[in-house]
Amino acid sequence: MSDGKVYENIKTLKNNLKKLKFEQRQLSKKVKGSSSRNKQRKNLALVHEKITNIRKDYLHKISTEIIKNHDVICIEDLAVKNMMKNHKLAQAFSDVSLGTFYSMLEYKAKWNDKTIIKIDRYFPSSKMCSNCGWINQDLTLKDREWICPSCNTTHDRDFNAAKNILKQGLKILSSGSWIESDVKQKQVEALSLDESMKPETHKSLACV
Repeated sequence: MSDGKVYENIKTLKNNLKKLKFEQRQLSKKVKGSSSRNKQRKNLALVHEKITNIRKDYLHKISTEIIKNHDVICIEDLAVKNMMKNHKLAQAFSDVSLGTFYSMLEYKAKWNDKTIIKIDRYFPSSKMCSNCGWINQDLTLKDREWICPSCNTTHDRDFNAAKNILKQGLKILSSGSWIESDVKQKQVEALSLDESMKPETHKSLACV
């Protein structure tokens, strides 16, 4: 968060990975079609369900707290699906469930009349010095801290990015461009809904 608050990744999948692998191995040993295999499939499903429920509960608590305490929330419009294609980071991104978290923020913001501002994914939030605006083109993903050579400010990568995202979000908010973008999005959603309502669909609804 731009105010310095940090929400830790509880790593639900990683913490339950040993149990998950054990249940998967047990399943592979069972004879296909047997009652013991069906029973084991249920055991494995319960582990998956437990992981999902723990993660969702945590994300609900975080998203609710953020929406409750802030009127404007600025986030990066990240390409989560593209991130999942990186095999080195896929498991970590899956464990975080960033896409689900963003969805929670968006619908809870609508429920509570709060504003979500999305920052372009190519905005250099991590590379830009939040103090003077200098951009560190040499910053890599492994660099968690860096010193701005222009103003000598020491940055925590994520905290610096959060402050830059807030500044950019407030600029967009003050310009009013986010309203136009939101209207266009709603028009697209309405158009898609209208196109999906074919004559056959209307008939079936009329018959019900």
